[in-house]
Amino acid sequence: MSVDRRRFLQVSAGVAAGTGLLGCKSESPAPPPPAASPKPFATLKPMTGDVKPITVEERQARIEKARKLMVENKIDAMYIEAGTALLYFTGVRWSGSERMFAAIIPAKGEVAYVCPHFELDRALEQVVIGKDIRVWEEDESPAEKVAQVFKDRGISTGTVAMEERVRFFLFDTIRKAAPHLKFVSADPVTIACRVIKSPAEIALMQKASDITIEAYRAVIPLFKEGMTKGEFAELGAAAHLALGAEGNIGCNFGEYTALPHGSVKPRTLRQGDVILMDGGCSVDGYRSDISRTIVFGTATQRQKDIWDLMTRTQAAAFEAAKLGVPCEEVDAASRKVIEAFGFGPMYKVPGCPHRTGHGIGLDGHEWINLVRGNKTPIAVGMCFTNEPMIVVPGEFGIRIEDDMHMTDQGMKWFSTPSPSITEPVVGLKI
Repeated sequence: MSVDRRRFLQVSAGVAAGTGLLGCKSESPAPPPPAASPKPFATLKPMTGDVKPITVEERQARIEKARKLMVENKIDAMYIEAGTALLYFTGVRWSGSERMFAAIIPAKGEVAYVCPHFELDRALEQVVIGKDIRVWEEDESPAEKVAQVFKDRGISTGTVAMEERVRFFLFDTIRKAAPHLKFVSADPVTIACRVIKSPAEIALMQKASDITIEAYRAVIPLFKEGMTKGEFAELGAAAHLALGAEGNIGCNFGEYTALPHGSVKPRTLRQGDVILMDGGCSVDGYRSDISRTIVFGTATQRQKDIWDLMTRTQAAAFEAAKLGVPCEEVDAASRKVIEAFGFGPMYKVPGCPHRTGHGIGLDGHEWINLVRGNKTPIAVGMCFTNEPMIVVPGEFGIRIEDDMHMTDQGMKWFSTPSPSITEPVVGLKI
């Protein structure tokens, strides 16, 4: 700090304390400083104190299930790199880079890892399933380490499955290092494991949903005329953080709500605008994905009519989502309501330009989609978003998105849909 700057602060402090410029007491006291404005989320408290992370025992059970599926599909080993599949099976959280960090799960034998040597200590902090960690130096090929794992597990010929998120440059080096092996997709193993959530996973997703709903409850009253999307996004992230989770809530205003994922063009909030919000957070890796739509000010009759249509389509999808029903029937049920209104058909707008919902879990978008052509029957433990959207090009778009999961008693909401256009979250009237 410069001398002049320091002197300025000293003088300013003296004035605030009721002293003159020379440090003498002034004849009349200075007015008290204005009270600090309260932080918008000072009353929010973390909601994660009762969270129970996925146990090592559950991850081991996942690996055993994967091994049974591997045997059924004639797969000798499965290769997984950094990402949610690695977290799902091993509990290791690792960001992907050009340096390979991977797990190899053999149908028989110990799980092995391939890790940059200089990252070994960090790996040892996290690896709790298996002790075989093969390290590679910067001037070595990690693919050769992977090939050696195959050889050491007795896989001299046979089939290796690659998890779907494995990047091509890693796959390419591995198949060249092990040209005698056949490489296939691991989807029959990984998807079959991950689409059916356990009670522990359901509990984590419920917590994520509860937190996002509370974040909405906190931020929706803070909209003000002239606000930017960026200003609101900062509030959404801060609210989630105050509630104990990393998350966000984005939004779009007015005519840009007719674009399902919004526009990059700048736009400030005006009276009468439709506001479409889309948010979510993560609890022990498990996601929520919830949308809300309101009107800033007084809604027009057309806005009310389209809002009501959207909620009826969402309700129709929920009612159609029964145990054993093909996923495509859920999509068809919501579109039947839209077409009866005179919109559509199918993806034509005005109407719904996208599928009715998608799977959700460790990834915000997972298998299985609620879309025409998907004949997968809904099973206990499957989790979905329910988010039909009504787009009126050039005017606005309405989407209410809630998460749901199938139980042996039928479909259950993670989050309760908006009761009305003026009550976006239960108990919050605007």
